[in-house]
Amino acid sequence: MTHPLRGNSAICGVATFGLGEAPGFDAMETQTIAAAMALEDAGLDKSQVDGLFGAMQSEFLNTLAFSEYFGITPTFSSNNRIGGSSFLAHVQEAMAAIEAGLCSVALVTYGSVQRSLMGKLQTAVSAAWTRHETDYGPRFPVSSYALMAKRHMHEFGTTREQLAHVAVSARQWAQKNPEAFARDPLTVEDVVNARMVSSPFGTLDCCLVTDGSGALVIARADIAETLKRPPVYILGAGVAHHAKHVMGMESLTTTTAVESSARAYGMAGMGVDDIQMLQVYDAFTINTILLLEDLGIVPKGDGGPFVAEGHIAPGGKLPVNTNGGGLSCCHPGMYGLFTLIEGARQLRGDCGDRQVEGLDTVLCHGVGGAFSSNATCILGTDATL
Repeated sequence: MTHPLRGNSAICGVATFGLGEAPGFDAMETQTIAAAMALEDAGLDKSQVDGLFGAMQSEFLNTLAFSEYFGITPTFSSNNRIGGSSFLAHVQEAMAAIEAGLCSVALVTYGSVQRSLMGKLQTAVSAAWTRHETDYGPRFPVSSYALMAKRHMHEFGTTREQLAHVAVSARQWAQKNPEAFARDPLTVEDVVNARMVSSPFGTLDCCLVTDGSGALVIARADIAETLKRPPVYILGAGVAHHAKHVMGMESLTTTTAVESSARAYGMAGMGVDDIQMLQVYDAFTINTILLLEDLGIVPKGDGGPFVAEGHIAPGGKLPVNTNGGGLSCCHPGMYGLFTLIEGARQLRGDCGDRQVEGLDTVLCHGVGGAFSSNATCILGTDATL
């Protein structure tokens, strides 16, 4: 039996603004510009938006502030905040709200100018470490992810060089993307020899700190099919979380992405073999390796060799983060929304030199906190309906 939410709605407009550096703008301004551009991309007016979703770091009551600033009056609004995966969770919420008749055109937005304002990673997560951990002086979130990487190395023999291949593959994609912030050549040796931040991570194992905003428009399928751009159908979505702190995780090498992706596959009526591309939240190099395993692409422990063999780089068997990801394209505090934007652009054929041909399915995945939350969305063209 087909899930009632499968394909009930579609992404019909996407946009980014100010990726890298956006001098002279504040976060709300960048977010508003991206939203206007996404609506223009869809061929819709803001008066038609009746669903609003967002999770800014610099404005806790984001949807209230944004709707006032942008001049819209949504009938359904969600400021659900589960970290960088929030925006993929918003997609699931939008699908449910559209099916229930609570809205018909939803706007998902995000904006940050943390590079211009602070020059360092901005986080809205408080009490990131428990009282048992703080005496050791860890840095959030890098030390949490470093613990996972160290454990993965211990259990499965993952190497620094394999981690480095994640960053190099992302950079090779970024070099094909004019929007990407970091496009200089990068080698495995560069990554391995970079200044250490939190062992085993050097600076080039860590995501960028950039400005940037993004927006996407989700409409009921019958509306999306009348608009000017090819609809990108949302086939499945799933969310999972067990713990906020890394200390509360049942395992440091298996995450709740196993559960969120199983729910998304189930809704979509698809399996791993149906997925042609991944767009994942690569805050650190270990993320991509863990997610290749937990999303079911490779067996547990095989993520490092898979990456080192070039399978996720341009020309590989499974394109991953074709815009350059958080490691080389942008990371304005939270990256999750940009996985969806790049996935939609790839399915619409809008990606120029980095375009992957013959594409019908993309799995997008977001992570919040220190793998505290996971959210998965599967997107497809009309050929998948």
